[in-house]
Amino acid sequence: MSSDLVIVYHRQPYEEVEVDGRTIYRENKSPNGIVPTLKSFFGRVDHGAWVAWKLAEDPANPGFEPVVEIEDAFGRYSVARLPLTEHQVREFYHVTSKEAFWPILHGFKDRYNYDPVDWPNFREVNWRFAEAAAAEAAPGAVVWIHDYNLWLVPGYLRQMRKDVHIAFFHHTPFPSVDVFNVLPWRREIVESLLACDEVGFHIPRYAANFVSVARSLTDAEVTERRRVPPDMIAEGTALTERSVPTRLSYKNRNIRLQVAPVGVDVDHIETRARLPETEAHARQIRESLDGAQLILSVGRTDYTKGGVDQLQSLERVLEARPEMIGKVRLMHVSVSANRNMTAYENVQSEIEQTAGRINGRFGTLDWQPIALISRAIPFDELVAYYRAADVAWITPLADGMNLVAKEFVAARVDEDGAVVLSEFAGAAVEMQEAVITNPFSNRSMDQAILTALSMAPEGRLGRMRALRAAVARNDIRLWARNVIAGPEKSPGSSVTPPTDQAA
Repeated sequence: MSSDLVIVYHRQPYEEVEVDGRTIYRENKSPNGIVPTLKSFFGRVDHGAWVAWKLAEDPANPGFEPVVEIEDAFGRYSVARLPLTEHQVREFYHVTSKEAFWPILHGFKDRYNYDPVDWPNFREVNWRFAEAAAAEAAPGAVVWIHDYNLWLVPGYLRQMRKDVHIAFFHHTPFPSVDVFNVLPWRREIVESLLACDEVGFHIPRYAANFVSVARSLTDAEVTERRRVPPDMIAEGTALTERSVPTRLSYKNRNIRLQVAPVGVDVDHIETRARLPETEAHARQIRESLDGAQLILSVGRTDYTKGGVDQLQSLERVLEARPEMIGKVRLMHVSVSANRNMTAYENVQSEIEQTAGRINGRFGTLDWQPIALISRAIPFDELVAYYRAADVAWITPLADGMNLVAKEFVAARVDEDGAVVLSEFAGAAVEMQEAVITNPFSNRSMDQAILTALSMAPEGRLGRMRALRAAVARNDIRLWARNVIAGPEKSPGSSVTPPTDQAA
């Protein structure tokens, strides 16, 4: 059955589990809500489809149905599974996406690795995604493509289907022109994105960067520019923009550029935070600290997250302020990435060695400054830690958005707690009442965590109320409405009507 909406995303929209020799499909356990939010759009159309990949030893005879029909709380929709070999997945995702694209997207040119990239394989995989989307799409359907590992899909799909409406959303930063243009495939990528009807980004800076790249490589022209509203301007921070291009013209086509910061499911998190068992768990955590302040840091094991820099900041603080020894604890959650991926093979080891050295220097039989956790924490348990912590310490070197900071704020139904946030996280332009820090500056990092730990109760209360209002304003539902509707169709859009035309 053809579909009015086709979502193209590398992950399947469920978990496959075998029970009594039978395959069943269970909901993804996704705390940030992206997968269920995307599936919620299927309730708005007669029939939807989802395109993803699935591992197969032999793509010609994969041993599974390429297309399955799913019926769940979100409606009835098809899932087209592309059979890819282990080699194809490794080259497409682990090598090209993570070793070549990921460092460039986050501004780490020194970590960029061109040599192992199998570009023909990346093209082939993207072509197959485009073929599957074309096969599923009804005439005039919306095809919504997600993230950088599918950069070439829009261009291929436009060749196959002139009639469909193509939308693309970037879940990562989009870098400046001098960084992006390190990629030897830059023009091919940008030409593909310019085949879209809509291209979406989290914040104005990423949209502006994309336009600079497009204009450096093509004859694309900006035809509309809009003001950025005050609630998306954090004065003096690194990612703030005052205006943003919202339309491009290229090859007699108009491309709409959207700014829609992804949010969290505030209602769901608040509900979990208010549960009696969550309250009880949070009390137990606080009692176990014996009066010490708890700092919470949560992220993936990734060089972009600045985990080692953060640990070194704590070491400097304890060295300069010995009276704090025994008075603070850092719970540093760094979820291990796939150690088979070259891009991350040394990061976890460095974090473990640094944490071990600091615990060895300052720890006692009764107290250790750092509790290092390298596993994913169940979300309900994590919410209890959000409730118990005095400070959320979120200091990535680069981050498209950062939902942990927003989850922490949503969980603080008591309106207490402080947030230390890197100015290089996209969330910083919305969360202006956080203690903003520059993770590349030792002085800034050390002073920020000291400021948060010593903040008076009334200061924490005022900041947290403002942060909660900002997070509630741009929650996951608003993102879902804005990202497809376009700024001029949605009253909650993060840009305001044009005051002039841009040359």
